[in-house]
Amino acid sequence: MSDPVLSLSAIAKTYNAGLPGEVRVLQGIDLYISPGEVVALVAPSGAGKSTLLHIAGLLDTPDAGNVRIAGQDMTGKSDRARTAVRRRDVGFVYQFHHLLPEFTAAENVVLPQLANGVSAVAANDRALDLLDRVGVAARAGHRPAALSGGEQQRVAFCRALANSPRLLLADEPTGNLDPATSDQVFNALMDLARDTGLSALIATHNHALAERMDRVLRLDGGRLAE
Repeated sequence: MSDPVLSLSAIAKTYNAGLPGEVRVLQGIDLYISPGEVVALVAPSGAGKSTLLHIAGLLDTPDAGNVRIAGQDMTGKSDRARTAVRRRDVGFVYQFHHLLPEFTAAENVVLPQLANGVSAVAANDRALDLLDRVGVAARAGHRPAALSGGEQQRVAFCRALANSPRLLLADEPTGNLDPATSDQVFNALMDLARDTGLSALIATHNHALAERMDRVLRLDGGRLAE
């Protein structure tokens, strides 16, 4: 049996620890995502879903517990080692696209590949292929300001997948879109995930979208439940 792409064990996180206003955000979280599995994370506002995603993606460290990415234990790893694993194995998408405004859609997808040592020609080919898969190849030469909200978010997905990560972490990726556009963008993401065997943890308030994923997890009161 393959190792989980993401494994969180007994994860705990407290803000303002020891102070009167301390907040115990995560309390003993266990979470496992298998290769090719797409998991929904549903949580009320302020429940700690962004904190959980940041810990899973090695952007933050827990107070206790272990994080394993593709079988590699990240406990006690240096910032440099964590950055290397994050760059190689993890892709991020947020509610707002955060595309670089001075670059075209294709260039936004090319840049992370260049940072990973991919040649310009290969990076451009990969970018155009990804943009084509999500239906925005015709907009490859346009800058973000000339794209619709749905197009911008599809480009953001392509950028997140540019370096072929094993794990995608998405924080309300369709939360800023109208229902019809949200559905189109989600379909594009699911098609990409299924085509590439990508694993994903997707935080969403949209219960209809959550039910279309392989599993739905609920985070509330610092604890996780199926």
